[in-house]
Amino acid sequence: MTKLKKHEFRPNDYVVYPAHGVGQIISIEEQEVAGLKLELFVISFEKDKMTLRVPTNKATEIGMRSLSSPDVVTKAMTTLKGKARVKRAMWSRRAQEYEQKINSGDLISIAEVVRDLHRTDDQREQSYSERQLYEAALERLTREVAAVSGGDEIEAARKVDEVLMSRAA
Repeated sequence: MTKLKKHEFRPNDYVVYPAHGVGQIISIEEQEVAGLKLELFVISFEKDKMTLRVPTNKATEIGMRSLSSPDVVTKAMTTLKGKARVKRAMWSRRAQEYEQKINSGDLISIAEVVRDLHRTDDQREQSYSERQLYEAALERLTREVAAVSGGDEIEAARKVDEVLMSRAA
């Protein structure tokens, strides 16, 4: 058994992987790849039934991070309350920006997407692609809020929804 290096992430930690959202480190394993020993974080994304192996030395570089602090969650909720900012750019350009924000893994950016794409019942219909982006951002936000508060996703979704509805009033 080789001695594993100290990492800022440990098994059982919840982490945020930019392209996939909240996952849990199940183990740190060593694999031989092309004759090189590689140490990997094994991250489980239970909801997506997916397991990801990330080289431990690349984790921070690719933007993997610990869960947001409660302060950041509060800021994200405050962001949700804000007025939607919709640029006048073409949809393809805006969609690209939304996608980048969602995949940045940054909770505030994700909250901005939710805020900007949220529609109340009396507002115009969302296009299919708007709805897809909105739901992706909402899911990321909800999962992280749930993980930070140690609560369940249903409770977190209710909280987020309350904030969005209070804004509409």
